[in-house]
Amino acid sequence: MFKKVKKFFSEVVAELKKVSWSTRKEVIDATWVVLISSALLGCYIAASDFALSKFLGLIVR
Repeated sequence: MFKKVKKFFSEVVAELKKVSWSTRKEVIDATWVVLISSALLGCYIAASDFALSKFLGLIVR
């Protein structure tokens, strides 16, 4: 039982050594892209919701 667990974790460590990790700058740049994209999408959805609610309010009256 413990041999299998030990083998599993040694294989995990071996695979993690093969991973091509991103640089710190790449991670920070990608994070900024995600944050800005999310903010822009949120603004677009909020503006669309506001405009649609005003438009439907005019129709319902």
